[in-house]
Amino acid sequence: MPTVIVGSALDIVEYCGVPRFLFTDFPLGNPCGPPWRPDLQRTIAGQALALLRDAAAPRTTRRSDVPWPSDDDWRPRYGRVKPEDVERLRALGEERRRTQAQARTPE
Repeated sequence: MPTVIVGSALDIVEYCGVPRFLFTDFPLGNPCGPPWRPDLQRTIAGQALALLRDAAAPRTTRRSDVPWPSDDDWRPRYGRVKPEDVERLRALGEERRRTQAQARTPE
């Protein structure tokens, strides 16, 4: 089945060796642009279809030329954890790991 992946994690997706990859330099979770921007989303979808049509070899990566609509102010904030949130997030992560381990353990 012909496939194009649209995403933002360039190193991870290329490492996985997907057949065709349209890289968008956007915050993770927003590969086709921000919510409520169907104009940008249509443009990205069109670029993905063009990649599907034009890719000449497996594992082709193309970089979208569509910029994130605001400036790059999201970059320094992305993934930032405030000191007051560290313990709460650590506890949530530990609980999630326990839940996942229990789900994998045969009964």
